[in-house]
Amino acid sequence: MQSGQILRNHYKIIKSLGTGGFGDTYLAQDLDLPGNPKCVVKHLKPKSLDPIVLSIARKLFEREAETLYKLGRDSDQIPRLFAHFQEGREFYLVQEYIEGQDISRELTPGKKLSESETIALVKGILEALTVAHHNNIIHRDIKPQNLMRRRSDNQIVLIDFGAVKEISVLTTNQKGATTLTVAVGTLGYMPSEQNCGKPKLSSDIYAVGMVGIKALTGKDPESFPTDQNTGNIIWRNEAQVSKYLADILDKMVHQYFPQRYDNATEALKALNIQNNKTRRQILILGGLAGSGFVGALLIQRFNKPSPENIPTSELIPETPPKNISTPQPTPSPTPSPRLKFPIETFTTVTVNSRGEIISRPQGQAELMTENIGNGVSLEMVKIPGGRFLMGSPETEAERRSSEGPQHYVDVPEFFMGKYAVTQGQWEAVMGNNPSRFKGASRPVEKVSWYDATKFCQKLSQITGKKYSLPSESQWEYACRAGTTTPFYFGETITSELVNYDGNYTYADAPEGIYRKETTNVGIFPPNAFGLYDMHGNVWEWCADEWHSNYDGAPTDSSVWLDGDKDRSPLRGGSWASIPNYCRSAIRINYYRRDDLNSTSGFRVVCDGGRTL
Repeated sequence: MQSGQILRNHYKIIKSLGTGGFGDTYLAQDLDLPGNPKCVVKHLKPKSLDPIVLSIARKLFEREAETLYKLGRDSDQIPRLFAHFQEGREFYLVQEYIEGQDISRELTPGKKLSESETIALVKGILEALTVAHHNNIIHRDIKPQNLMRRRSDNQIVLIDFGAVKEISVLTTNQKGATTLTVAVGTLGYMPSEQNCGKPKLSSDIYAVGMVGIKALTGKDPESFPTDQNTGNIIWRNEAQVSKYLADILDKMVHQYFPQRYDNATEALKALNIQNNKTRRQILILGGLAGSGFVGALLIQRFNKPSPENIPTSELIPETPPKNISTPQPTPSPTPSPRLKFPIETFTTVTVNSRGEIISRPQGQAELMTENIGNGVSLEMVKIPGGRFLMGSPETEAERRSSEGPQHYVDVPEFFMGKYAVTQGQWEAVMGNNPSRFKGASRPVEKVSWYDATKFCQKLSQITGKKYSLPSESQWEYACRAGTTTPFYFGETITSELVNYDGNYTYADAPEGIYRKETTNVGIFPPNAFGLYDMHGNVWEWCADEWHSNYDGAPTDSSVWLDGDKDRSPLRGGSWASIPNYCRSAIRINYYRRDDLNSTSGFRVVCDGGRTL
């Protein structure tokens, strides 16, 4: 196409951005919108004009367009798809234009990034990839040229999903069967199973790991030798890198795909956990060095945004320094307990639209345990801070208008009850048990909003920490745990995973069990944050006053007041709910704050610090 050419009286071509085996990419203007904003037009050319190939290409095109529409809506790190259309035997995608440059400009030959810069880069890629993997979508062509650094916020944006490139490599063999003539991907970043035409989510993890290794070494992936026994690449001798990061990258690029992290979420968790360990060790070493020059140097090293290329392994000894004596106790304040929380490991699950388990990711969570009297304890999970998209998209099945408009919310770190408050915990604090379905490990129910608030007040007095009901945004952020699907398990739920009315279904899941009562907390798999029963069992009170939609909602996760003071939102569904009413985004105002119902309970939140 030539500069100035107009497609469909709508998109004016400005210039070519590149040409590849799959087709051409152009910068264009949208003539139908005010200001004629820029967009990207991708022109896809099937290799064969065989009618069968064209028919399959059309189906692939429609499928991938639907995927790109969904991903662009769910993530601000994937370009939005504005339009797609076919003209004759050729296909066109119109996508959001990302102002910035691809990271190949940062990873020039021979240039080595520092460890902290590499960690930031790999985390940025994994964060962009998480939404795709949550939707079971494989990118297939992760490489520096397909990773844009957006100028406005410095975030990594994932472009050019490889699946749509299948259109260009479809052909027919001598027997008339339609095949892919080549594997989609890029040598050096493409693992063996993908090269054989069998890519997996972990194939993307391999590619991300190779980007990290390129960043640390300044060398292209295909230049590394491999171990003749294992097939794994040999690269550590080319970089100054801590054992922590090297071990993670080695697992990401393992030759045998079952030995890698299963998906972006798992890899990101591992990186965050190890990075937090590194932070803790730096702080401990800084403490041993006292408040003098070494401690100040370590803090400066840790906080510096673009430090010199000093390996972390030189800052953190494998064994404690021999010449530093153990510091004597001083009357200084007690160190923050945030460094001492035990780690709990758990397994969650992901399902497809039929409710079939397709993966069992491992997770870890930091736990704070409160002794609340009578031998009863309360476990609180540390929820990491972050930003998320609150509410449901208009395309989500059976959504309600009260779930929109979608909006981004920034959520600081907080602690949340691992389970809904149980009857045993309620009795320890309040001295009674109002529940219909008795059992110390079952959630307390038949408690009003006012009752739940009184519990929080008494718990605060017992523990010296400020406990409360969660805000709606805290609740939904914690429930989703990084997911954007209707449920934190995926596209649907089953009665094997959640306690709800299994006579009804969502998506393509089968009918299940209707238990007609609450169950003990914690018997179903948790979400990725380590929280149990966020779907079903009992509705959970939130602190906010009721608003009919999110117009004007706060974006800082604070409690939203100035609404209906007689009602507060209930979230998550219950043992009596149909599956639609157990979605992450569902919110109801059926009960007044003073109503008592056997379907309603609550869980608590706090910031983890002593404030009373």
